[in-house]
Amino acid sequence: MYFVGLGLALMLMKYLELGPVAGLSWIWVLSPFALAVAWWSWADASGYTKKRAMERENERKQARIDQNREAMGTLNKSRKR
Repeated sequence: MYFVGLGLALMLMKYLELGPVAGLSWIWVLSPFALAVAWWSWADASGYTKKRAMERENERKQARIDQNREAMGTLNKSRKR
């Protein structure tokens, strides 16, 4: 996501001819978009995206279980956070 934000900022600066970006070639200005595509391709192919999603899901599931146990009064004192 950082690459997309950087690309948008550079593209806007190039279009408005602001700062040192005005003298850069469009190839350099648009290169963060290519990097974003490469990052997303790698993340999907390597399983990084799925792993992060599973970790978030497991954390939410454990929080729900802890909340229900605490509501029932069966949560051990050592597990309370």
